[in-house]
Amino acid sequence: PGIVPSSVVLTSFQVMSRVFLIWAVTHSVKEVQSEDSVLLFVIAWTITEIIRYSFYTFSLLNHLPYLIKWARYTLFIVLYPMGVSGELLTMYAALPFVRQAGLYSISLPNKYNFSFDYYAFLILIMISYIPIFPQLYFHMIHQRRKVLSHTEEHKKFE
Repeated sequence: PGIVPSSVVLTSFQVMSRVFLIWAVTHSVKEVQSEDSVLLFVIAWTITEIIRYSFYTFSLLNHLPYLIKWARYTLFIVLYPMGVSGELLTMYAALPFVRQAGLYSISLPNKYNFSFDYYAFLILIMISYIPIFPQLYFHMIHQRRKVLSHTEEHKKFE
């Protein structure tokens, strides 16, 4: 087992999606950088990471305060939808600029006989949130129930 109990696949997906949103959307489309939606996902991500790494640190030290455990398995209820809303609203705000500039798009004809429409790609990414978000969110709800109910039962016997 690794240092932390996170799935390598889920962690990789999360890191890649964040890099994509920061670089391929927010950095690349200057017009969206002042949108409130950017602040929304940055605040959600920041609070989430502070809680996550506090949780991991105290767990590694074998001294996990209940407040940090509770925050890890409770605050996502608000932070996760907040972050996803910010991400989706930022991508949505970027769409007209991406279309107008043809950003990262490749049109035919070309020597590779290949085309790519970044505008359509962004829309597909946004649509992918529909099946993915509920699965991840309800997985966390299940984890919360499992971890915190176990803690509550344990506290009753102390």
